[in-house]
Amino acid sequence: MGFPYICALKFKKMAISDYNLSGEQKRNIAHFASIVKLALADDVITEGEEKMLKRLAKRFHILEDKYTEIIEAPEKYPINASHSYNERIEHLYDLAKMIYADGEVSGEEAIVLRKICVGLGFPTDNVEKIADEAIHLVLNGNDLEEFTKAIKQVNKS
Repeated sequence: MGFPYICALKFKKMAISDYNLSGEQKRNIAHFASIVKLALADDVITEGEEKMLKRLAKRFHILEDKYTEIIEAPEKYPINASHSYNERIEHLYDLAKMIYADGEVSGEEAIVLRKICVGLGFPTDNVEKIADEAIHLVLNGNDLEEFTKAIKQVNKS
């Protein structure tokens, strides 16, 4: 068991295309994978969810090959917390919208959203409140500006 063998054990297999990604592209891919995890929480991607995923993939500049790779194995991509509080809230907004993309919210999706909230850097003692409020705000059709104000209020308490 020589040095090359030990080194091979320490490095994860990574696609060649992943080496050339900027920090922003990596964050976009991680965020998109989180959204896919929510879409798959009930083991099905509905037509509404697929439409939203395709739209978000375009917004995040995710090419078709990478899109397919993420859809097939979103768990390969860790949650990547943004440094900016407003960006984290915007990511939460995208995630909450994905939950409601099929016209309903399942308990499993809410549980996954709470876990992702922790990964995004929201305080663990307030995650349930934040996730529930995010879902409520999206169900009521709030835009990003209203959503941001409300989440900041809930996160203060």
